[in-house]
Amino acid sequence: MGKTIAEKIFSEKSGKDAYAGDIVVANIDHIALQDGTAPLSIRQIKSLGFPKDKIKAAKNTHFFIDHATPSPRRELSNDQKLIREFAKEIGADFNKPGDGIIHQIMVEKVVNPGDLIVGADSHTCTYGALGAFSTGMGSTDIAVAIVLGKNWFRVPETFRIDLNGKLSKGVFAKDVILTIIGKLGVDGATYKALEFHGDCADGMCIDERLTMANMVIECGAKAGLFKSDEMTKRYLAERGRAEKFREIKPDEDAEYEKELYFDVGDISPKVAAPHNVDNVVDVEDVEGVEVDQVFIGTCTNGRLSDIEIAARILKGRKVAENVRLIVGPASREIFIKAEEMGYLRTIVEAGGIVLPPGCGPCVGIHMGIPADGEVCISTQNRNFKGRMGNPNAEIYLASPATAAASAVEGKITDPRKYL
Repeated sequence: MGKTIAEKIFSEKSGKDAYAGDIVVANIDHIALQDGTAPLSIRQIKSLGFPKDKIKAAKNTHFFIDHATPSPRRELSNDQKLIREFAKEIGADFNKPGDGIIHQIMVEKVVNPGDLIVGADSHTCTYGALGAFSTGMGSTDIAVAIVLGKNWFRVPETFRIDLNGKLSKGVFAKDVILTIIGKLGVDGATYKALEFHGDCADGMCIDERLTMANMVIECGAKAGLFKSDEMTKRYLAERGRAEKFREIKPDEDAEYEKELYFDVGDISPKVAAPHNVDNVVDVEDVEGVEVDQVFIGTCTNGRLSDIEIAARILKGRKVAENVRLIVGPASREIFIKAEEMGYLRTIVEAGGIVLPPGCGPCVGIHMGIPADGEVCISTQNRNFKGRMGNPNAEIYLASPATAAASAVEGKITDPRKYL
């Protein structure tokens, strides 16, 4: 019987002939933690009393300071100090404030096709864009992974998602994944792997694939996976990892629990209205809703192509008087390139605010918490009540194009007239 991508990776990493539903103990290639969750794992490791020379996966463990950067409170500063000192103590990789968001840096630096990666962050699933099986775990499970270099997994069933056709003007990967989430619902793919296929998926650049894989957790999925191909090979070569390319794809006779088919030419710009990610509507259904804040960034849409789209719409225009436009590049590299290309100057001249690389307002810790009754349209991945730090505010999710157009007009706006 043929295997899905998930079944192939778990078979290789466990040394067993693994299929959906099997319980396996698998070796882990990389482990990622950020400042919101790492302290819990570190304290758990310390409580278990493992000496540092017994920690098997230290060299493959990556710590990031991205959720609160720079730190706005002494409690967070102390936690970040704990992370920095522990990483040095065990010889782990440490990424300092300003380097960027955990998921962007992992993709830039270490993720390769066929890897098995776990992270103390639910959006670890992002790395499936490169053909890796990557998933989030609780901080205690991550502590076990760091100490042992392996963990147990239940091999997930897989949904095959076929995306065919050509995206219309003003429609982007964010609109596609919102469409899928709207169809499946927030728990429609719980503990499943989503495999993306079809000519549209195959034609997506890595930035677009990252957006797609990033948001599969919002319908409950364990991982989002693209086969590795020429697009993957080119990206790895650009990152200096050409030798790490390997072909990862499902067998022709792989068995799927469910298959879904989408003609992407039928998809229009989408918006997820408060307070659930699956509350997806066409932009026309909410067009005209006044906004107080616009946020373009995060691990979902803070890449160079996202900032370029926003700058293209903002060029020669001004942000509406009643709106705060906040833009956060996902990494130091993206920040520098966006500055070199003139995108950041365009944003600032239009009246926007550019943040240091990091998560910014997405997690509601600092740098962009909305006031009571305010509305924010954001390119992030979640719009739960209170997600941005105030349960009395409302969050709409959209593509960078829709967000930028809304910043210009001061209300939710169809981006197609600006493109």
